[in-house]
Amino acid sequence: MTSPILRSTVAIGLAALVVVTAGCAATSPASSPQPSETTTGLSFDESAMSEAVRSLGEEFGAPGVVAYVSTPDGLFIEEYGVTEFGGSTPVSVDQHFRIGSNTKTWTGTVILQLAEEGALSLDDPVSKYRPDVPGGDDITIEQLLNMRSRLGNFTAALEHNEVMDADPQRVWQPEELIAIGYKQPLAEGEYLYSNTNTVLAALIAEQLEGKPIAEIFQERLFDPLGMDETVFPSIESHDLPEPFTHGYMYGTNVSTMDGPLTEAEQAEIAAGGMTPVDHTFDNPSWGWAAGAGISTVPDLVTWVQSLTLGDVLDEEYQKLRMESPQLPDPSNPASAKYGLAIAQFGPLFGHSGELPGYNSFMGHDPEKDVTVVVWVNLAPLPDGRGPANAIAQELIRQVYAAP
Repeated sequence: MTSPILRSTVAIGLAALVVVTAGCAATSPASSPQPSETTTGLSFDESAMSEAVRSLGEEFGAPGVVAYVSTPDGLFIEEYGVTEFGGSTPVSVDQHFRIGSNTKTWTGTVILQLAEEGALSLDDPVSKYRPDVPGGDDITIEQLLNMRSRLGNFTAALEHNEVMDADPQRVWQPEELIAIGYKQPLAEGEYLYSNTNTVLAALIAEQLEGKPIAEIFQERLFDPLGMDETVFPSIESHDLPEPFTHGYMYGTNVSTMDGPLTEAEQAEIAAGGMTPVDHTFDNPSWGWAAGAGISTVPDLVTWVQSLTLGDVLDEEYQKLRMESPQLPDPSNPASAKYGLAIAQFGPLFGHSGELPGYNSFMGHDPEKDVTVVVWVNLAPLPDGRGPANAIAQELIRQVYAAP
């Protein structure tokens, strides 16, 4: 797996997940059922997938993992481990977790719906709605969604991370977040994965709709799709609906800003000399419309399939969105592509999300009808990787291997 374009524990980063179609690395026990015969050109070996989830979960030291894979050949669900470090409550597919940057797909969808309805144009300069944005005359609404505005990322700011460590239950106002983002250096290249873009887009949506973004999500997305277990919390809330999994992280927000912990810290963790910190009840308002969402596996399955199959946009805007992903760095063709608040991982479209304690991945292949959703309640790993992304990568590799 390659490194994301911009990633820190608090960047709610996009995983650059690479799909490999080589043979399956995980082997099944001799007594396990043989892979199902397929007519789709896909593989579906439940025992191999189960072994991959469990072995990687154990390797990562994760308390728990939930993995979901559906293809025309069958449905695979693995519930591995527990909800708390050292606890005994098993994880389950119906538990709530913090979805991080998967939230961005909600915000982007609302903006595209508003464009459909003529309330705005993707070509509009941001300054039309927010005159305070630095260089806003030369930044379009579209560039907020595809991360090409060059606006700095507030979650990359040291001051932001220091406050998160000192006061994890602080209530952040969205205007505070973008003000920090405005002070950050502009991107040197065309692309910069920046949470400032998404928070700014949500503020524009609120301005046009005259209501809070939580209400907009509920009315436009959650209610129509029957996503009854999905929540966009108020900025004052640090709770999760029952049932839920706890989320853990080694180190601090500051120490993980640039990715891996030090070699000495990683060695101490490997030797059992450091325990992870429980971040379950950190207030997620620091990510707001870029990453504060809460959901479950079944609801994310509903969402990522609706996102990619055109259930939330008309034909014109769905086509525009699905054709929008581009390589952030053309010199790295193995990385994920990014478009109008949607990522493309090989044949799958969706997103990934990470914030302290939680990493998740959701993807759907609309051509072969493959869906993959994974969450892990330890994130990031001490070496900086996203564990759910790594597990999803292996599951995707297995599914697309020749049967």
